[in-house]
Amino acid sequence: MSLKTFTIAPDPADPKLTERVRGLDQDGREIETAVTVERPLTLYLNGQEIVTMMTIGDYPDCLAVGYLLNQNMLRRDDRITGIDVDEETDTVVVRTERATDYEAKLKKKTLTSGCAQGTAFGDVMETFESVSLPADVRLRTSWIYALSRQINLQPSLYLEAGAIHGCVLCQEDRPLVYMEDVGRHNAVDKVAGYMHLNGIPAGDKIFYTTGRLTSEMVIKTVQMGIPILISRSGFTAWGVQLARQANLTLVGRAKGKRFIALAGTDRLVFDTDGALADASGAADEDRRHARKGSRDDD
Repeated sequence: MSLKTFTIAPDPADPKLTERVRGLDQDGREIETAVTVERPLTLYLNGQEIVTMMTIGDYPDCLAVGYLLNQNMLRRDDRITGIDVDEETDTVVVRTERATDYEAKLKKKTLTSGCAQGTAFGDVMETFESVSLPADVRLRTSWIYALSRQINLQPSLYLEAGAIHGCVLCQEDRPLVYMEDVGRHNAVDKVAGYMHLNGIPAGDKIFYTTGRLTSEMVIKTVQMGIPILISRSGFTAWGVQLARQANLTLVGRAKGKRFIALAGTDRLVFDTDGALADASGAADEDRRHARKGSRDDD
């Protein structure tokens, strides 16, 4: 499948994703502001209820498939026979040709370090160690600057209402698929589901997230087969350890002309120095575009 820049991009004008709410500001003045909508979505795999997620509600098919893939409940070679979304009952049902039963697995839920009721199962590592990421892929520093600039300036639900995370599938210096949600778990699962449903190869891609580089984010990126993970935010120690174990290139605190790489540094090609980054427009960003999480890392 051929993808253009921002084949999928956030739609902050979608009335289903935000609501206008009246209140008071710090000076006691009446204001009206946009707030992000979240709603429950219950996921079924064939006849079995799997999980209820809080989500903004867009791309429920991608979210469902990506979640099942990243929890190892859906195999890469499974034939999906149907995806039924019912907006009235807030449910999505994924049907497969293979019979499934995950009652035992569902008893081993572990709360993750993130937000929005994200869960991981006790055996999330069952496929992690078997993944071999391509070693011959390169990451040019000019691509990091270009991606940060394009993604940061793209109209988004975050800039409209906040309280949101974003994940972007990229190729070289081009952002391709940009998904947002109230939890970074959901945003990454939407990208994973979109890739699977559209047969998009992972080996030459870059994954960009606005959230922290936690163990879960590293595990999901590796499971998708993507060799490079970039974030505006910082790292956790276990996230770095797992990235080094999997030879995943891990780049954090990527804002303006700055970044830090803590794993997979052999893939880096330094084709742009700080002065050239300034000249190309990658200077330190305007603070009105800075996300709270990334400011906290400074």
